[in-house]
This record gives sequence, C-alpha cells and structure tokens, in this order.
Amino acid sequence: MTDEKSVPVATAPEEITRLFVEFSNAGDADAVASLYHPDAVMAYPPGQVTRGRSEIRELWASVLAHRPTFTPEEPLPTLYFGDDLALTSTPPRDGAGARAQVVGRQDDGSWVRIIDQPEFQTPTA
Repeated sequence: MTDEKSVPVATAPEEITRLFVEFSNAGDADAVASLYHPDAVMAYPPGQVTRGRSEIRELWASVLAHRPTFTPEEPLPTLYFGDDLALTSTPPRDGAGARAQVVGRQDDGSWVRIIDQPEFQTPTA
C-alpha cells in the first residue's frame, strides 16, 4: 500500500495494467498517477509527451472526468532486464495498434511505469 491514499500497488509488472483499469473505471486520477514514477514520461495525448506524475495526474483527471469505461486487456509476456526493469505490453481491444510500457521496481518492491506508450499508430503511406 502507498502512504498517500492507501491504494493498492503493483507487486509485479503485469499488475499495473489491471490496477490502471480498476483505478480508471473508479474515476480515481490520483490512484492512476500512483502507477507512474515521479519523473515518468507518457506519449499521450497522441503527438504529445506528458512528463512527470503531476502532469500525468492532471491529464488523467481530465480524461476520467468524461467517465470512460476501460476493459482489461490480456498482457503479453513481460520482458525483464535484470530484476528491476521490464517491458510490458498488451494488444489493445480497440485496435489502437499496440501498447507498451517500461516499468521499474521501486525500493519498496512495487512496480511503476517509467515510460508509457499507450498507443502506437500504424504509419500511413
């Protein structure tokens, strides 16, 4: 549990996506932001980069204000680099192309997103 709001934390890289869906569907931007490293970067909205947990929280607050519903996506196998860095990904149900995240283990053993590419678009010719 985190100190801020006692929200669940990811104890494995694959749990981040499940928690993201749970927190987003609850409309909890603070909990969603807790899944990101304080200095994380996210390639969203499309064509832009959102930097840092605070900006990521603001972004998700504006998105979640519209009350979207997220559906869990089955994660692809996690690719580990050592014990504390991993690449997670999911094939999206919405046809967005792909989703990929670099995640890191924190000192308390929990995992957070460091780099988040929530949508890859197929380049147009």
